[in-house]
Amino acid sequence: MGNSYEDECRRALAEEQAKSLAETNDWEHVDRQRVHQDWDVLYREVTAFLDGGSLPGDHQIQELVARHFDIVCRFYIPSREAYVGMSLFYAEDEAMRAFHDSYHPGLVEFMGAAIKVFAGQGGGFALSAGPVASA
Repeated sequence: MGNSYEDECRRALAEEQAKSLAETNDWEHVDRQRVHQDWDVLYREVTAFLDGGSLPGDHQIQELVARHFDIVCRFYIPSREAYVGMSLFYAEDEAMRAFHDSYHPGLVEFMGAAIKVFAGQGGGFALSAGPVASA
């Protein structure tokens, strides 16, 4: 994945989240306690598969990423680029990395790779406002 595509993904995430936050009074509609509970369960499941030697593209991992995407969609439906941008944010933001790494030291990279596979295969994304790019 090239740097220009990654930059587009970062931009899409920032723009789409800003728009969604503005339109929803800072995601007032989201049950944040439930979201965090659901992510906790999900990350524990992913960690078990990661420890078991699963790969990001494995069917069971992609099913878990689909659940991750569904949780994200409680906030807003991201474009493919914004969803990949989220995986970059997890890796690049110190607090997000620490949160994910508290489950497993390899979770950020594993989820990033799994999200990129999902984005390359999946549907259900919002249309991107930017140019079409491929990973």
